[in-house]
Amino acid sequence: MRKHVFLKIILALVFFSSEVNYASNFDYTIKKNVSNKTRHTFNPSYKKKTQESVASTAPILIAQNNNQPYCPGTSLNIVSDILIADPDNFITSIYIQISSGYISGEDVLSLAGTHPSITSIWDGLSGKFTLTGSTGQPSTAAFIAAIKDIKYSSSNTSPSGIRSFSITIGQANYLARNGHYYEYISNPGISWTAAKTAAENSSYFGLKGYLATITAPDEAQLCGAQANGNGWIGGSDAETEGVWKWVTGPENGSVFWNGGANGTSPTYANWNAGEPNNSNGVEHYAHVKAPGVPGTPGSWNDLQLNGDAIGNYQAKGYIVEFGGMPNELPLKISTSTTIRIPKITNTTPSQRCDSGSVTLKATASDGTVNWFDAAAGGNLLAAGNSYSTPNLFTTTTYYVDAGANCTTPRTPIIATINATPIVTSTNTPATRCGTGAVTLQATVSAGTINWYSVATGGAVEGTGTSFIISAISQNTTYYAEAQNNGCITNARTPVQIKIYTPPAVVDQQLTLCKSAIITLDAQIPNMTYLWSTGETSQKISIKAAGNYYVDITSPTPENCTSRKKINVTEHNTPEIDRVDVNETTLVIYLKTDQTYFEFSIDGINFQNSNVFFNAPGGLQTAYVREVNFCSYDTKPFIVLIAPKYFTPNNDSYNDVWEVKGLVNYPEAEVSIFDRYGKLITRLNAKKIMWDGTFNNSLLPASDYWYILKIDNTKPQLSGHFSLKR
Repeated sequence: MRKHVFLKIILALVFFSSEVNYASNFDYTIKKNVSNKTRHTFNPSYKKKTQESVASTAPILIAQNNNQPYCPGTSLNIVSDILIADPDNFITSIYIQISSGYISGEDVLSLAGTHPSITSIWDGLSGKFTLTGSTGQPSTAAFIAAIKDIKYSSSNTSPSGIRSFSITIGQANYLARNGHYYEYISNPGISWTAAKTAAENSSYFGLKGYLATITAPDEAQLCGAQANGNGWIGGSDAETEGVWKWVTGPENGSVFWNGGANGTSPTYANWNAGEPNNSNGVEHYAHVKAPGVPGTPGSWNDLQLNGDAIGNYQAKGYIVEFGGMPNELPLKISTSTTIRIPKITNTTPSQRCDSGSVTLKATASDGTVNWFDAAAGGNLLAAGNSYSTPNLFTTTTYYVDAGANCTTPRTPIIATINATPIVTSTNTPATRCGTGAVTLQATVSAGTINWYSVATGGAVEGTGTSFIISAISQNTTYYAEAQNNGCITNARTPVQIKIYTPPAVVDQQLTLCKSAIITLDAQIPNMTYLWSTGETSQKISIKAAGNYYVDITSPTPENCTSRKKINVTEHNTPEIDRVDVNETTLVIYLKTDQTYFEFSIDGINFQNSNVFFNAPGGLQTAYVREVNFCSYDTKPFIVLIAPKYFTPNNDSYNDVWEVKGLVNYPEAEVSIFDRYGKLITRLNAKKIMWDGTFNNSLLPASDYWYILKIDNTKPQLSGHFSLKR
């Protein structure tokens, strides 16, 4: 049907062309503009009673396009058919521009087939494909055949979006959205005012030119990012600083930016980053930035009237826009087509616990989402952005495409069936002896384990098949819950903790008497014992000092073990070396002294010190023993006591003066003198006391002196005493 309609359009246009009497001098001339650059000026004239408009006499192009889908990795014709009405064979070149959606470095136009009368050129920077007669004037049919063989392809394995193609007989780029034409004119160093004048003095097939006014992103793409150089455009804030207006074309006088964020105040404003900055206070004219200058492609800078002398901000030319001026009829020297690149842009897999239906979702950049049961071929299950599966028992992969019938791989989307897990085993009861850490363990059919301290609710205390609880001191219960991708067991599994009390032991310090045997006792009956000696009874006998221990283990189920340590030390036997006596004070000396020896001079009362005071006179015995009564030693000694006074009054108390113990020294002698040195008497082992007389006469009360000589090996002792009556 479309083919028939298109054929009718062609026949109508041919008929229309035959009715119009074109002048033989259908004049297409090349003139010089004010900047001395080549411009196209179209001046048609023809003979007819009623003057026709320029738009009705220019060549006509009409392309048939079905908004075709493009499959990645393929080449696609940009038109399915095209009409060119050019009775005077005016057309020498045709230009095909990727006017929207162009991605430099990926998108390419190419000419297929054989076209001997046509030469083609692809410009990757501007996204433009040029068809020109290779010899002489090619026929309209040659151009039609070539255009029908132009193909689009992308090197991107996953392109997306829409590509628009403008087909025009002029050099200018055509934007189908608004029917305007854009042309970049190279003129290095031209001022903004000179460019404005040059643009306004130019025309394009009867359309009046003006410095471009860029009011939408597709214009910025076409006459900025896809231009072959930078150039002036028709914006200025020369009237009021910071208030930028369009001062050319149909938008003349309208404010497009007054200080707000790019593109928001009050219309589209595609300033480069940091612009406009009015450097040095003289930058009042808008300029599309040069290719290669950092920033957004096709964005603008503000420059001074003449631009910079050299560099990135030198004016390299200007951009002329044609179309939209008052009383201008649209031309038909251009036509456009589009292709769409449908793509799955998003998928939403889904899952559920156990068997049942799952709803999957997908979206496409264009077209309709188709659902399949295989990566290639298979069955078309549904169309649309969502698909509810039949009841599934296992995880199943489905596949979607954007409805383009491409051979490229479909996008997989998974419906996941997760089995509700169960706890298959635990180590209940988990036991330990005494306070400390306990490890709980559980195995699960799938997924992992969450641990809780309560049967329902509560917070997760730990995760994993093993869970360590530190410093637990009493019996308690924890609960294991199996979780598998959101699927949770119906009830938590209890795991008990039992804390057993280990045997209570007390370490010991024991003394082993030299050359003796001692019994070591674990002291806790009805247990299992293991001594450091290897013995297993409650008691063992040893005869050597050392560090011993016994591991005491309680019966099953506790099986708690405590270690009792016993340190056995061996004590030496004491040996008395001598006893030194100084009047009533004496010191017992040992051959080897030890802290575990005790001393006594009566055999009853023992002390740690070897020094004694106020010892009784006469023959005595020194005692030394080991504190645990392992061994002892004795030695006799004599204490000589010279009384300080005596009272010879026959009252039976202190009636004589006597040196106690003198009888034990056969060679001892005591000489007694009065205060004048007169020898009164001598005492010895045979005469051991004095009654206070001299030659049977009573001596008066007074102080008397003595000299005590034990034997010839010891020094003599002397002192005095009182005779009281």
